[in-house]
Amino acid sequence: MDFGSSSLDEEFRAEARAWLAEHAPHAPHASDRRAWEGTLGSAGWIGLGWTEGGYGNRSGSLTQQVAWAEEYARAGAPARSGHIGENLLAPTLLAHGTAEQKARFLPPIAAGAELWCQGYSEPGAGSDLAGVRTRAELAPDGRSYRVTGQKIWTSLAHEADWCFVLARTDPESRRHHGLTFLLVPMDQPGRIEVRPIRQLTGTSDFNEVFFDGAHARVEHVVGAAGDGWRVAMSLLGFERGVSTLAQQIGFAQELERVVRTAVRTGAADDPVVRERLVRLWAELRTMRWNALRTLGGSGGPGAPSVAKLLWAGWHQRLGEVAVQVRGAAASVGPADWSPSSPYELDDAQHLFLFSRADTVYGGSDQIQRTIIAERVLGLPRQPKG
Repeated sequence: MDFGSSSLDEEFRAEARAWLAEHAPHAPHASDRRAWEGTLGSAGWIGLGWTEGGYGNRSGSLTQQVAWAEEYARAGAPARSGHIGENLLAPTLLAHGTAEQKARFLPPIAAGAELWCQGYSEPGAGSDLAGVRTRAELAPDGRSYRVTGQKIWTSLAHEADWCFVLARTDPESRRHHGLTFLLVPMDQPGRIEVRPIRQLTGTSDFNEVFFDGAHARVEHVVGAAGDGWRVAMSLLGFERGVSTLAQQIGFAQELERVVRTAVRTGAADDPVVRERLVRLWAELRTMRWNALRTLGGSGGPGAPSVAKLLWAGWHQRLGEVAVQVRGAAASVGPADWSPSSPYELDDAQHLFLFSRADTVYGGSDQIQRTIIAERVLGLPRQPKG
């Protein structure tokens, strides 16, 4: 794919850069990310990559989407809380949803008014999505489902208004059969409970979610009852794309900070450290060109898995070097301990600890290698119970 920029692309990039320069420095604090979503939505910046317009979103070509993602990362704009609805659910609705579903859910996503979370992973199943045990039973009146079960590692569930849930509607089914893709409102006291999971970093970005007879309306089934596996696999295909390039801009900024620290502390004089830094730089460049190569869908069925393996391992190695170049100072926090705040982390410490999860969430390394083995190399399928 040719990623040369046209004059229209450059005008778009300039507009994006100017808008971000005006608004990003005044973005609300991380505790009020919903307000920032509203700011983005009111300017039409949510939903650039959607295959349809008219929902309050701008339309942008692939190169313009890349430009927006890169400028957003360079501006240091806040972490998004609406990306699950924008980049995962919305493309899924555009591909599989009814006209009524699109009319109901896409405008609030584009406006930044409704936030979503993803109800896939479960205890005991991990990255094995076909091992779903959460069940959904059709109510006697046939107008809704009652969802019962538990999801885990649910990002942003404590902020979300809705959750798209993969549940088993056929109790006699096994593996990927008999699953249904449901849209479930999160505001159901007594029927849905969200418990934050405290991480190594001291923060709680992930959650456990317990469903106890939660309601999901029949008209909010995406696809058809029992067709959830096909819809779920389609959604996973949207999970990586333009956002990978924006992620790499952030990686480059992290690497630059590590290099500056290495020079400041004298760690860069060590030839082993220098070699690790140069290797990280070269690998990041390789990841960028690979992302550009596959962005148009030309990478084949294993491309998302290869990309995940590349960046997850790379980011962990960067975290290790980030604390290595700090020396003994890396073991001391930036603030004194207090009962209300047991510990604080600086950027390098947070990078080191949080990146330990990179090879687990979003599909563990083991799962990615199995996908490549079976779907790309044609090796015998791994036996499953």
